[in-house]
Amino acid sequence: MIQHRIVLASAAGLVCAFLLAACGSMNGDASGTSAAGVAPVTSAPATSAPAASAPATSAPAGGAASASGQTASTTTVRVEAVKGGGGVVTDGTGATLYRYDKDRPNPSRWTCAGACVKTWIPVIVSGAVQTVGVDKSLLGTVHRDGRKQLTLGGWPLYRYAGDTGAGQLNGQGKGGQWYAVTPAGGKARVTG
Repeated sequence: MIQHRIVLASAAGLVCAFLLAACGSMNGDASGTSAAGVAPVTSAPATSAPAASAPATSAPAGGAASASGQTASTTTVRVEAVKGGGGVVTDGTGATLYRYDKDRPNPSRWTCAGACVKTWIPVIVSGAVQTVGVDKSLLGTVHRDGRKQLTLGGWPLYRYAGDTGAGQLNGQGKGGQWYAVTPAGGKARVTG
């Protein structure tokens, strides 16, 4: 079962990398993106490290593939305008990223575990992070079971399993504790 997930995660990562490489070669440097690599975190799981500069490509955004181990690749985070005003942070495929009120930003600490991560999939990074409209100095990571979970403004980031397409906000306000994240790491004040 785990080997099957690893194979799926690797395949999804390769497909995403090839697609983004093709898009990147068509767009050149005119995209206005900046690259930020995720620095290794060497302290206890409750700490976070800022992102550092490195080259960029893309990582898979899918549920099972992201929840399991994946090969080193790049994750993209970008700001997308939403209906009702403002902007939320999404991954490279347009999937909305969320923060959880029970987590902590300083020092970064995640609390969603066990069954929670089947619905709220941690954004795991194993390579560089490419940003569009997000200040790379606000990015970091926190240790999570031997992997690194991406943080924004110190808040650990997640994808919602109930969002099945780009731009969806089905997780907004869930349980009064889950919110789409703003470019500064705050709670988005939009309705899904």
